[in-house]
Amino acid sequence: MRALAVSAALGLSLLAGCGGSGGTEPSADVTVSIGPKSKTCLSGSFHRLGSRKLAYVAVVRSRARVARRPGRRAFASFGKLNLNRAPMIFSIRGAVVDRKCKPRSYLVQVPRRPNGITGWVPVAQVQVATVRTRILVDLSEKRVTLYRDGKKVLSGTAAIGAPATPTPTGRFYVNQRLIPSDPNGPFGPGAIGISAFSDVLTGWTQGGPIAIHGTNAPWSIGKAVSNGCIRLPNPTLRLLFAQAFNGTPVLIRQ
Repeated sequence: MRALAVSAALGLSLLAGCGGSGGTEPSADVTVSIGPKSKTCLSGSFHRLGSRKLAYVAVVRSRARVARRPGRRAFASFGKLNLNRAPMIFSIRGAVVDRKCKPRSYLVQVPRRPNGITGWVPVAQVQVATVRTRILVDLSEKRVTLYRDGKKVLSGTAAIGAPATPTPTGRFYVNQRLIPSDPNGPFGPGAIGISAFSDVLTGWTQGGPIAIHGTNAPWSIGKAVSNGCIRLPNPTLRLLFAQAFNGTPVLIRQ
């Protein structure tokens, strides 16, 4: 994880280098998912967003301020790009709406400690997109599985965190996709960053972020030997990288 963060400053490039959200479907109409046939809602009511087949993504326009309650003082502020110069994105969990079922604030998961932390961001500060993929990481089976539209499309054996540096469990999302300058290095041809951090290596660069990446140690696949990241054989990683777009939900379970 530390080497990945350092490499990002020295030559990692974005797959979505044009500045887009990395494979998401832009300009999603959230109202369609919220509004009943009557097209009216109770003003101030909360509506959950997303399903096993569809997830909503918030892409920061210029700066987003996240609060613990809608309209309250922000506890965190995020710019348009993260430390690796990747678009800053959040995973949308729900929305507070007006009487016409239009969102006023989004409940979002953000990429910071503690793992899984959520808050509220004003609608005007983000652009909404959608993804139809999701990733399941099963630590007991040491397996990563990709789903699209609820159907399994890819599965492969992985290396996971060692007992002293375990892979954290929980619900996260893909928040950046990075290409190492050396495809033969420890991260292989690509790294899929997720919004999780090591529960142990809190002093590492950028807080010890977790990623799904390739490897130059194929012998490690199927073993619990990493610093918390999830390693895949490079051919499998290439296939996953091409399909696991920014905002893809990631469930890591024991």
